[in-house]
Amino acid sequence: MNHLLPKQTRIVIIGGGIIGCSVAYHLTKQGCRDVVLLEQGDLGGGATAYAAGLVGGAPQAGLRKLIDASAKLYAALEKETGVATGWKLVGSLVLAQTEARLIQYRRAVPLAQASGLDVNLITAEEVKQKWPLLETKDIRGAMWLPTDGRVDPRPAALALAKGAEQRGATVVTGVRVTSILCKEGRATGVATTQGEIAAEQVVLCAGMWSRQLALQCGANVPVYPVEHPHLVSQANAGANAELACVRDPDAAIYFCTDDRGQIVLGTFPKRSKPCLVDPIPPEFAGIPLPEDRSYVADAITAARHRVPALGQDNFETMVNGPATFTPDTNFILGETPEVAKLFVAAGFNGHSLAYAGGAGDVLAQWVLAGESPYDLWGVDIRRFSPFQNNRDFLRHRVAETPGLQYRMAWPNYELESARGTRKSPLYDRLNALGAFHGSKMAIERPIWFPRNGVKPTMDYSFGRQNWWDCTAAEHRAARENVAMWDQSSFSKFMLKGRDAVHVLDRLSPGYADMPVGKFLYSGMLNARGGYESDLCFARIAEDQYYIVTGSGQPTRDFYRIHQHILPGEAAAITDVTPAYGVVGVMGPNSRKLLNELTDADLSLKAFPFSSAQWHSLANANVLMIRITYVGELGWELHARADQIQGVFDALQAVAKKYDLTHAGFYAINSLRMEKAYRAWGAEITPGDTPYEAGLGFMVKLDKATNFIGQEALRKQKATGVKRRLASFVMEDPEAMLWGGERIFRDGKLMGTTTSGYYGFTLGRALGFGYVKHEEVITPDFVLGGKYTIDFAGKQYPARALLEPPFDPKNEKIMV
Repeated sequence: MNHLLPKQTRIVIIGGGIIGCSVAYHLTKQGCRDVVLLEQGDLGGGATAYAAGLVGGAPQAGLRKLIDASAKLYAALEKETGVATGWKLVGSLVLAQTEARLIQYRRAVPLAQASGLDVNLITAEEVKQKWPLLETKDIRGAMWLPTDGRVDPRPAALALAKGAEQRGATVVTGVRVTSILCKEGRATGVATTQGEIAAEQVVLCAGMWSRQLALQCGANVPVYPVEHPHLVSQANAGANAELACVRDPDAAIYFCTDDRGQIVLGTFPKRSKPCLVDPIPPEFAGIPLPEDRSYVADAITAARHRVPALGQDNFETMVNGPATFTPDTNFILGETPEVAKLFVAAGFNGHSLAYAGGAGDVLAQWVLAGESPYDLWGVDIRRFSPFQNNRDFLRHRVAETPGLQYRMAWPNYELESARGTRKSPLYDRLNALGAFHGSKMAIERPIWFPRNGVKPTMDYSFGRQNWWDCTAAEHRAARENVAMWDQSSFSKFMLKGRDAVHVLDRLSPGYADMPVGKFLYSGMLNARGGYESDLCFARIAEDQYYIVTGSGQPTRDFYRIHQHILPGEAAAITDVTPAYGVVGVMGPNSRKLLNELTDADLSLKAFPFSSAQWHSLANANVLMIRITYVGELGWELHARADQIQGVFDALQAVAKKYDLTHAGFYAINSLRMEKAYRAWGAEITPGDTPYEAGLGFMVKLDKATNFIGQEALRKQKATGVKRRLASFVMEDPEAMLWGGERIFRDGKLMGTTTSGYYGFTLGRALGFGYVKHEEVITPDFVLGGKYTIDFAGKQYPARALLEPPFDPKNEKIMV
C-alpha cells in the first residue's frame, strides 16, 4: 500500500483508521477512483487498534441504520477482498436493571421496529438462556438485537483499504499531513512530510488530530481525546466465542467474549479522563497510555457481579488507548462551514467500528453530491459553534460525555459540565430571581422558575417532572395576563448592502422585497423544497435586514446565507448575536404594561402584527417586533446588549402593578404546541416541505425572483402531497407525550410524534406528527381516522387536528 505520493488528485483523505478507510472504500464504490488516502503510521494502527470490537448498540433514531450498514459490510468484506475481518454475528443484549430503564426500552424498541430494525424486548429468563453465565436476578428485561456482532478492528480497516485500492484508490502510509492547504475560503489540497498534493476536495478523518489540523486553516472541529481503556480477563470455561455482546448501561459497562474464551470488558464511566495533551504529537496513539487501575475499578466490580464465573479475576491485561469524543456524544460529519470543500468524519465517541461502514457511505455521497443524502442534522458539523471548540470547554465537557453514552434517555436532559461559557446580559438579574437555567449552543437561558417551595433541581422522569406546576403557572400567566422571557439566546444577523434583498429573495420562498418596518416569518429551502432552516427577518432599512433564527442553528444559518451571496453582489452578513439582548413580553395585558414605558402608539392600526419599529422604551432605543411564538398579543424587545438591562429594569419597575410573571423556555414549548407553531429540526426538517408541513401560505410561487426549491414546490403543489403534519390531542388528561411516540391510524402505523408536550390551557398532552397516505392526502383523510398513540407500550386514544388545538381562529393576537 506504499505508493509514490501523487502531486494531484480529486479527493485526498487524511487518516487511515477505520473511518478514513471506509470513506475511501465508499468513494471508489460510488465511482470515484481518483482518491488518495494518507496515513501517518500504519493502516488501522492508531485509535482503531485500541477498539474492543463491538458493532451494535441501543437503537437511536436516524443513526441505527448506519450501524446496520456497518454490520452488513463487515460480513461481506472477506469475500470481496480476501482479507479476514474476524466478523462474528453473535447479537447483543442491552440490559435493564431498573423500571425506568425498561420504560426507556419500551419507548425505543417499537420505534426501531417500525424503521425495520430487528430488535425485541426479552425477559430476564430469556437473557439467561442466551448468556448462561450472567447474573440476572437484578435484571428486569433487556433488548435483544440479533444482527449485532463483533469484528477485529485492524483487519477490518485493512479490508476496507484493499477494497478501495482494488477500485483505483491510492493508499500511502508513513506520510504525515502537516497542514490543509486553502485558497479564497476553500480547501485546495494538503501539505505533507513528503510534499504537497493538490486536490479538489479534502476529507479529514484524522481522529483526535482533526481539531488541530482544522484550526490551522480556520475551521472548527470540536473533538478531544479521552482515556478509553478496555480490559481482558483470563480464559473462562463457558465463555465461548459465540456468546452475544452485552451492554449493561446501569453499571456503565459492556463486554464480549473472544476466540480464546476471554472476556473483553469496557466502560463508559460517569466521569472520564481527558488526555491533557496539546498539541497532540504524531506518535500519541501509537503508544498505550499509562494504566490507572482506580479508573476501571468500578467496571471490574460490576463485571464480577454480572458474570460470577469471573470470581476474583482482576483483568490483568489492560489496554488503555485514546478515543475521541464530541461535546454532545454524536459524531461529526459534513462540510465545514468555514472552509468550503473540506469535509470531516471524526469524533465517534468510542463507536468508530460500529458506525464506520454507514458513516463512510453517507459521507462519500455527501462529498460527491455536495449535500447530505438525507437529514443528518444530529451529526452535522454545523450544529456546533466556535465556542464549543474552545480547548478548556472541550476538556471539561468530554469528562462528562463518555458517561452519557449509557445515561438514561430522560426528556429535557441538561448537561452539567462546561456551563457558563456564554451568558445573557440578563443572566445575573434572572439568577437572582431564582431562574433555573438550561444550556443551548453553550449559552445559559432560563428554562423554568421555581416557585411555591419547589427546589431548583431537575428530578428526571418519563412522567410529570418536578418543574411541572411551575411551568404551568408561567403558561397560564401568558394566556391570562402577561409574562416575560429572556430570549437573548436567539441567533441574530445583520444582512446589509444594496443587494441584500436579492440574496434573501433567492433564499426565501416569501417576499423579501417588502416595506421597511415589515417583519416576515420564512424559511430557507433546499432544491427538494425541504427546510434547511426556518427564520424571521425584518427590513429595517432599504439596504438592511435584521435576521432572527433559532438558538441552536447560528452556524448553519449564517454560513448558508453567506455562501449564497454571489460574487460581485453588494451584500455582507454579520453575526450580531452578542450585540443584542431580547426580552419577550407576551400576554393579553402586554400592551397595557408596555404603554407605561413608551410613548409609541401600540394600537393595532399603528403597530399591526408582523411589524418591526424602532422606539424609545424607558432609557433605551428598542427594536420592537410584533410577533409571537406563544399565541398571544405581545412584542419582542430587541436592544443593544449595553441597554437591555435598562429595559429589563424598567419592566421590573411595573411588574408588581401588572402581576408580571417571569417565564422560561419550557413554558414557550407548551404554549407553542397549543398554537400548533412548528419547530425546525422537529416538525420541519430538510425532508419536509412547506406544503407537507401545512405552511403553504409562506410560499409565493408567483414572485419575480426564482428561489431555491421553487420548481420542486411548484410540482408538489400541482400533484398534491401524500403526507401532512397534524396536531394530536390526547383524550386521557393523564397521558404524556415527549416526542418520538408511535402514531396509529385505524390500527395502522403512520409514523412518530415529532414533538410532544403538555398543553396546560387544554389540560391534555399534545403532539405533532405526519399522517401518510398512499394517495394524495386530503383533510378528510387526516381528520377521519381513529388515532392512538403508543407511550411505552400502552395505546392512548388521540384526536387529529389540522387547526391549532387552542384558539383556532387566531383572534387573540390580532386585536
